[in-house]
Amino acid sequence: MKHLFFLFFLFPFFVFAQKSIDTALLKTTEFTSDKIIAIDNFGTVFYLQENTIYRKTTSETLSYNNLQLGEVTSANAFNPLKINLFYHDFNTIIILDNRLAEIFRIDFNRILPYKNVTHVSAGFDNTLWLFNQDNQQLELYNYKNNTTQARSLPIQNKILDLVSNYNNVWLLTEDYIYEYNYFGNLVSKTKNQGYSELIENNGNLILKKQNALYYQGKNDNEATLITLPNLLINQFFVTNETLYIYQNQKLQQFQLKIN
Repeated sequence: MKHLFFLFFLFPFFVFAQKSIDTALLKTTEFTSDKIIAIDNFGTVFYLQENTIYRKTTSETLSYNNLQLGEVTSANAFNPLKINLFYHDFNTIIILDNRLAEIFRIDFNRILPYKNVTHVSAGFDNTLWLFNQDNQQLELYNYKNNTTQARSLPIQNKILDLVSNYNNVWLLTEDYIYEYNYFGNLVSKTKNQGYSELIENNGNLILKKQNALYYQGKNDNEATLITLPNLLINQFFVTNETLYIYQNQKLQQFQLKIN
């Protein structure tokens, strides 16, 4: 009887620990790319193939490449009017408009003070979030007037990922997940529970640990496992409440059933 009492006592905690977010498969599409950058609400796909960025709609496909700058390290289409391409080997960022025409070039080798950039993400207006490896700081950089509008305290951790929206930025390190506002003020700092990648959607986070994904709402302190079929997660991103997973030339769409 005593053992039975403890079993019932522990049962609610066990159920709480095992909670998860269900998904429903909506669609599977054959798709070939080296990396999918984003899919917007209208189904426009931004992707990289053989070091060329493409913008594909139902009616046309546009492209841009810059072979002189080598390999594209990262690409961000959060603001489709100001897409940024980062070329780490040349310490350079290219800004493209929605027709993939080059509208601005930032060569940090020619700008003073010099910045040794390792990670880039979109900011508001004419700004970008940069991680400057030389001073180990996250910076909100205005590329139009070459000024740093905000700067974090030095971060003595290996940087794994950087994502942002117009208001906030999240920095994933080996030990912590940092969230800052657009003034560069620290909003939150939480322990990294083994995550290696993250994405942002309306202030909510999707985090990857090994071959599993977790959802953390903007007002939550803990992440919840997302239930998915057994598949290899090469890439993942979210548009509204649709989770996209790209693997083996298949783009799968899942509905996130978030209460």
